[in-house]
Amino acid sequence: MRAEQERKVLSSARRVVVKVGSRVLVTKTGKPDLDRIGSLVMQIADLRRSGKEVILLSSGAIAAGVDALGLTVRPSNLPELQMAAAVGQVRLMTVYDRLFSSERCKIGQVLLTHDDLRNRTRHLNARNTMLTLLERDIIPIINENDVVSVDEIKFGDNDVLAALVSILIEADALILITTTNGLRESIDDVDSARIPYLPEVTDKVLDLVSDKRGEFSLGGMASKLKSAQIAADVGVRVVIADGRQHNVIPKIMRGEDIGTLIGGEDQRGLSQINRRKRWIAFFHRTSGAVVVDDGARTAIIDRNVSLLPIGVLDVEGLFPKGALVNVKALDGTIIAKGLVDFSSDQIQQIKGKKTSEIESILGFNDYNEIIHRENMVVLSNKIGVEQ
Repeated sequence: MRAEQERKVLSSARRVVVKVGSRVLVTKTGKPDLDRIGSLVMQIADLRRSGKEVILLSSGAIAAGVDALGLTVRPSNLPELQMAAAVGQVRLMTVYDRLFSSERCKIGQVLLTHDDLRNRTRHLNARNTMLTLLERDIIPIINENDVVSVDEIKFGDNDVLAALVSILIEADALILITTTNGLRESIDDVDSARIPYLPEVTDKVLDLVSDKRGEFSLGGMASKLKSAQIAADVGVRVVIADGRQHNVIPKIMRGEDIGTLIGGEDQRGLSQINRRKRWIAFFHRTSGAVVVDDGARTAIIDRNVSLLPIGVLDVEGLFPKGALVNVKALDGTIIAKGLVDFSSDQIQQIKGKKTSEIESILGFNDYNEIIHRENMVVLSNKIGVEQ
C-alpha cells in the first residue's frame, strides 16, 4: 500500500530530472543508438508538453567519441578520455538537437564539474541558468564536463551528478534510466525478484548488489542506489528503471509498478533545511572530522547549537579554515557536517578549551566557535551524506 501511494504521488511531480546512462544510449561498439535515443526524446518531449518541467542528464559523450574516432576500446588515460569527450559531446548534442527539433522542443547544453557546484557563486549561477531555461520552455541537457574534469573536480559518475542536480533545482522526481528494471533480490541460486519499493537505501540493501560496470559506463547499481539516497534525503522520489521498456518514462509518471522506487519518506529532516545548508550538506566533499564529547553531541542534535572548542576531543585529517568536516560522536557516528572557522592545526591546539582561552593559545580570537550553527547541518543519528 505504501508503494502504491508513493507511486501515485509521482503523477503530480512538477519538475523531473531524467538521467540516461551510456549503456542505454549507445550500442556495444559505442555508436549512438538512434532508435532508442529517438524513443526517449519523444517520451521526454511528451512529458514536457504535458506541463512538466524536464531536465535531461545524458551520459554517452565519451562513448560517442570513441566511436567517432574509430577507437576499438575506451581510452584509459586522461588526455585521451578528454579528447573523446570533446569529440563525442558535439556528436551527441547534434543528435539531440535534431531529434528534439523534430518534436518542436528547444534544448540548451549545461556542462558541469563538481567545482562548479562547490563554489557558492558558480553554484547559484548554474541553478539560475537551469531555472531560466525551464521558464523559457527549453529542456536543459546536462553532462559532466569531461573535457576539463580531473579526479579532484569529478563527481565520480553521472548518477551522483543527477542526484545533485535534482537537489540544486529542487526537483520533485528523479528517473535513473538504465538497462536493469530496478534492484533485484535473489530468491535462490537461479531466480530473483524485483524490489518495487525502498523507503531508504541501507547497508543491508547495498549488500544485495552484485555490481557490474560496462565498458562504456562508470556507474553501476550500487552507484545508483547511493545517489538515489542522496536525492531522497531531501524528499526527491527516485525511480530506477529499464530504458529499453516501451514508454518507460510515461509509465513511471503514471505511477505504474515498474522499476524500483526509492524515497518518499523524510528520513533525516533534510528536506526542511534552507538552500545554503543544502549547499553545505551535499555539494562539498569532507576534508576531515572533529570528534566531540557526549555533551556536545546532545547539544548539537537536540538544540542545534554551535560547536565550541570545549566540546571537541580530537581532530581527524589535515584541513584549512573554511573546509567542510564531519562532526563525529565517540562511537564514530556522523551527527553533523559543517564549515570550520579554524584549521585542523589550530583546532588541535584549542580542543577542550574554553572560548576565553582561544586568544592566549593562538594569539588571536576571530571566532568563538569551531563551527557556527549557521554553517552546520545536523544529521541526527544517521550516517552522514557522502558522495
